[in-house]
Amino acid sequence: MFLSITLGLVWTAGPSAGAQQVQRLWVENCASCHGDQGQGANARSLLRDEVMGAEHDLAFYKAIREGLPDDGMDAYDDVLSEEETWSLVVHIRELQERARREREPASRPNDDGYVETTHHRYRFERVVTEGIEIPWALAFLPDGRLLIAERPGTVRLHDDSGLSEPVEDTPEVVHAGQGGLLGVALHPEHEANGWIYLSYSHGQGDRMMTRVVRGRIEDHRWADQEVIFEAPEELYLPTRQHYGCRLVFDDEGYLFIAIGDRGRPDHAQERYRPNGKIHRLHDDGSVPSDNPFVDEHDAMASVWSYGHRNPQGMVFDHDAGELWSTEHGPRGGDELNLIERGGNYGWPRVSHGINYNNTPFQTPWSEHDYIDPVKHWTPSIAACGLALGHGEAFPEWQGDLFAGGLAGQVVERLRVRDGEIVERERILERMGRVRDVITAPDGSIYVALNDPHHVVRLAPAE
Repeated sequence: MFLSITLGLVWTAGPSAGAQQVQRLWVENCASCHGDQGQGANARSLLRDEVMGAEHDLAFYKAIREGLPDDGMDAYDDVLSEEETWSLVVHIRELQERARREREPASRPNDDGYVETTHHRYRFERVVTEGIEIPWALAFLPDGRLLIAERPGTVRLHDDSGLSEPVEDTPEVVHAGQGGLLGVALHPEHEANGWIYLSYSHGQGDRMMTRVVRGRIEDHRWADQEVIFEAPEELYLPTRQHYGCRLVFDDEGYLFIAIGDRGRPDHAQERYRPNGKIHRLHDDGSVPSDNPFVDEHDAMASVWSYGHRNPQGMVFDHDAGELWSTEHGPRGGDELNLIERGGNYGWPRVSHGINYNNTPFQTPWSEHDYIDPVKHWTPSIAACGLALGHGEAFPEWQGDLFAGGLAGQVVERLRVRDGEIVERERILERMGRVRDVITAPDGSIYVALNDPHHVVRLAPAE
């Protein structure tokens, strides 16, 4: 056994592990010195604050691969594959997060309904607690009403008088698996033209794909519907997962549509397919002439970026002119990405996660030309919903990103400067699975929760 003083890592040599499960790799190589939960035994604990966080991932990885001769630790590049080495780093991150949750108080309201954060104290308010089923996406109308899209396919409005009945005649969706009504956005000139955009899972027999339509709400009915985006029927898939899907407009009136890989990872690299992509269209569904692959015969003309797994958060920063997205990794490796024209984000050829079945996956540090995430969450928070701070309610949060998480039951505030995360804190935690996060016109933050199915508001403390 050899002790790394720098990181506190101890590894015992053994036979090549092949594609063994991560838990078995841990037990056979690590647990005798670091404990079954990383708490430490013959070696130091891996649960110490100074070795937590994604910024230490590469140091752990290199220590295992290359060893630390000055600290008496041998290299294990001939014992463990690159994928197995990375899977053990992921396992360490999972142990660390479990320990953090056990010892740290959650960022949740006190008995008076308030939460203290680094820059602001806010009041937690439950806006809608009854009458909604799986709220999936939120948007504010110019008159102040809140539009709530529910995954089963209903659209409701909420104002001071309460929650409306479902809007009539909305499009028929396939509510199966992870499919349903998935995204909503208002046209930038909605006040003048009334256009509302919806994304949903659309079926052709037992095969499905994301479709985007626009329409207007008139006399509480969905009217004037137009199809903005749909894939050729032959590209529909008999799977019920990884739809995405978010809708965002930029400053120039272009519509961005995020679609997941639909459970077919290799499709994310095939530009002629719609899934695993972010698409860019004019507001009427026509293709902009300056899209990156518009003249390529083997690509969909609408594709803006590709190599995405399951993007479920997207927001446009109007001040910086930047499009941001969050997407689910597999087990670990959720990503925050700054979306670039024509960019390849690497899925499934690189990933910061591992397989759900507890076996190794691709290492994130192989040589490649893919665009790396600005941040990754390992372990996964199941990233879902993304908003940007603006308005007067929380002046110290201007320009910060607010990322939701389903499995993490969290809203994280992220401050990015020059492509780096300079501040990060959990401002809401363990109040329900976070499905969407938006910023209201006044700057307060609205959150759609699943389990329980509520809409809540983070409002300035009085």
